[in-house]
Amino acid sequence: MTTAEERPVADETWDEHYRDERDASYLYGALAAIEPDQERRELFQRLAVVEDRHVARWRELFHESGRPLPAYRTAARTRLLAWIARRFGTNLVLPLMLAEEGREVQAYLGLARHSTNQSTHLAAIEIASDSAVHARELSEAMGREGEPWHVGGAGGYLRSVVYGFNDGLTANFGLVAGIIGANVAPHVVIITGVAGALADALSMGSSGYLAAKSEAEVQAHQIEMERHEMRLMPDLEEEELAVIYEAKGLTRERARETAKAMMLDPAQALDAMVREELNIHPADLAPLKDGLVTGLATAVGACIPIAPFFVFDYWQAVWVSLAISMLAHFAIGAARSLLTGRGVWASGRDMFIVGFGVAAVGYVIGELISRS
Repeated sequence: MTTAEERPVADETWDEHYRDERDASYLYGALAAIEPDQERRELFQRLAVVEDRHVARWRELFHESGRPLPAYRTAARTRLLAWIARRFGTNLVLPLMLAEEGREVQAYLGLARHSTNQSTHLAAIEIASDSAVHARELSEAMGREGEPWHVGGAGGYLRSVVYGFNDGLTANFGLVAGIIGANVAPHVVIITGVAGALADALSMGSSGYLAAKSEAEVQAHQIEMERHEMRLMPDLEEEELAVIYEAKGLTRERARETAKAMMLDPAQALDAMVREELNIHPADLAPLKDGLVTGLATAVGACIPIAPFFVFDYWQAVWVSLAISMLAHFAIGAARSLLTGRGVWASGRDMFIVGFGVAAVGYVIGELISRS
């Protein structure tokens, strides 16, 4: 019988883990149902079974803790990914699922490190290990190599694309609306819109470069701090390495032996901690590439409000620009939910409101200036 001292202590993060596992089970099952390739279909079926096992493990932990299971409803983001896979194929959603498995590995490793309860620690290690295996299998299905549970690189560039596109769309939509409100000649709208798109793309591109450069400098500082920690607190760092290796499938005893041997070579141990604990990799440190990606995404978003003026008559172009810009705002808001985990409808709705508000303010300011 479990005593009060041995009972795991639930917190609000448990609800999120439980729902994530159920969402993963749903999504892998949906992918298995539509995947035409037999090998991949069997992979998705296996992953769905493992996710169901994770769900059962969490139910056990909730029962042991005396806390009721949280209410569950399949997340809108999960349903959106399933719809995208059905419509465009599973290849389109695999990178996002790979990133999600990577985040799970890191989250469960953190849970294992900070848990003082044996049941919770073992469950976290088990699920982290399974998620690492899932990430490897998904990575192999995509033709990638390396340790795929390290989230960075592509995820960072995807974020740059989404937020660059969002900034370019919103800023230039507001600018074009302001020029329309000022009731100027049609060619002035085009000139201003093109100039605004160019300026915003250059601004966001340089900002993306500087932000990535700053992040690289922060990461260099983190590496230096880790080096000092390994020198000043070797026992603690060795314990953290052991938890990581245990999650990779080693027994607890073997993981401790491996961590102990690793700590005998400070350079090798630091490299392992930088990759495994800090999740820093050379591919992440590419400021110039990040700046180019951000700038190009901004330019594409900024061209949407102005593009109709090259095709339609002036007033037709005004209404077409309004329609496609508002649709693009909702779409980019929904796309952001893939990164933030927020509901698709709520995220799209908020971006729609923001875009409309920016355009309305720009139009009113333009009209007031023209009158004065």
